[in-house]
Amino acid sequence: MREWSDVAWRIAATTRTSEKVATLAGYLRDLSPAELPIAVTYLTGRPFPERDSRVTGIGWAAIAAIAESITGAPAGALGAAYNQSSDLGQAVGDLFHEYNHETVGAPPSLVEVDATLAAVAATRGASAKAELLLGLLERCDADTARAVAKVLSGDLRIGLREGHLESAIAAAFGRPLPDVQWADMLTGDVGRTAELARDDRLAAAELTMFRPLKSMLAAPVADEQELVKRLGTPVWVEDKYDGIRAQLHKQGAEVRLYSRDLNEVSGSYPEVIATAAGLAWDGILDGELLAYRDDMALPFLQLQARLGRKNPSAEVQLQVPVIYVAFDMLAHGPGRGAPIDPLLRLPLRDRRARLDALHLPDVPGLATSNMLTANSASEVAHLFDAAQERGNEGLMVKDPESIYTPGRRGYGWLKLKRALATLDCVVVGVELGHGRRHGVLSDYTFAVRDDRPGADGRLVTIGKAYSGLTDAEIAEMTKWFEQHTLRRVGRFHVVEPTIVVEIAFDVIHRSNRHDSGFALRFPRIFRLRQDKNPREIDTLSNVETLYRRLESGRRFSVRSAAGAAPPA
Repeated sequence: MREWSDVAWRIAATTRTSEKVATLAGYLRDLSPAELPIAVTYLTGRPFPERDSRVTGIGWAAIAAIAESITGAPAGALGAAYNQSSDLGQAVGDLFHEYNHETVGAPPSLVEVDATLAAVAATRGASAKAELLLGLLERCDADTARAVAKVLSGDLRIGLREGHLESAIAAAFGRPLPDVQWADMLTGDVGRTAELARDDRLAAAELTMFRPLKSMLAAPVADEQELVKRLGTPVWVEDKYDGIRAQLHKQGAEVRLYSRDLNEVSGSYPEVIATAAGLAWDGILDGELLAYRDDMALPFLQLQARLGRKNPSAEVQLQVPVIYVAFDMLAHGPGRGAPIDPLLRLPLRDRRARLDALHLPDVPGLATSNMLTANSASEVAHLFDAAQERGNEGLMVKDPESIYTPGRRGYGWLKLKRALATLDCVVVGVELGHGRRHGVLSDYTFAVRDDRPGADGRLVTIGKAYSGLTDAEIAEMTKWFEQHTLRRVGRFHVVEPTIVVEIAFDVIHRSNRHDSGFALRFPRIFRLRQDKNPREIDTLSNVETLYRRLESGRRFSVRSAAGAAPPA
């Protein structure tokens, strides 16, 4: 594990892609068969492969207690170290350095670390898990402890992208990079891909039922002109739904749903599973789960009541009914034991034809997206306005000739979003940032003014945003907030409510998360409003009016048995 740690820091020390790839290739080439998949998986910043649903169940507090116990540091020492770096792995390493930890026993190998983390995941009970991790970290020097903690927390931060890793695998074993990339897309497990490359078996990677694929991603574009410039015309256009991405696998009566992060979520949506199980076809669908009632999509926050809830009661299913909206088909078979054909390399128009042939809109609880055609930027703009009037985030725009590339953000699919509206708010709290924003106050909690009778104009929070300002603006505002902090609660500063920001967002929902009773979807700071004072910020009645206007038009464009899609 120490060698892996040394390689990781060498990668972090250079910004040159060629050096990262060469360093990795040389390292991977010399690993044993047992070490290779572990090392590669750890280089993705995960303790287990992406498709592996295991979790260690070890949280921040437990790691802190273990590190403090091993080093003899006082309680709270790891928290103080973390505040210096905003990096849990770095904080653990710093603690081991500062308190001169002496290792106990032989340093752990990669295989031993993997066995311990697997045991932690399989063990029940916080104390038993902690005992296993303590035994591992006692054997680690500061750099190795830092590496283990980084992998354990899933926060590697060494400047290594998936493309670097695939290039290194190709270089290490002399395989064509496109073959490595395609195998990685199919397996969803870069450690397994490395094994196939080593053994010259990349062609053996294949689509497998009930082994989820990474979702194809869409690249964002600024406007309709850029979109048409990249894709040409005609393009296919769908509403961008306010739900959760889900992959549906069906073979015979067995049906499973997988989330975008490849975790099985079948137990949370039994009505979808039961409906799909009775259908005659086999295959894999890509689509979206929506909270849906009376031909109306319910706000995403209502769908959250179903997230992570296994075996929801009949009452919960009635309160928050769910519909599965398919927009692509990745594999297809006629059922009755017939072979299932992979469709990934077929153009979208052929995949969509297979999907439409299933007649999902005839089945209650299932639907297909309403696909429209646009032949110019002005037609896209018209469809965008109609989608936003229905309460949608924007549009998904697709090249009908595009193949399906799992896990890739290419230019075959694009997404067009614009802020639905903006609100002028006042900053009431700021928090120390993470990663490259370590050491600056970059996470802003903001509020509007409550103008209801009896509220006396108090400030009520409505959201939190950490994007939209330049590094220079953040640095300047950090100095101001530090000088105008009223009190600190850990990493959070309660600040004088003086700075006005204009907040852009995509959707507004009712929510108990904030004092205002509302929450904004994808809020971001549009600009600092130095020309405004806090007396001029938006009020809660403004927010209520905007919410009611949007809710009155909330209709999602789908084809379902619940009713015809609204005109676009």
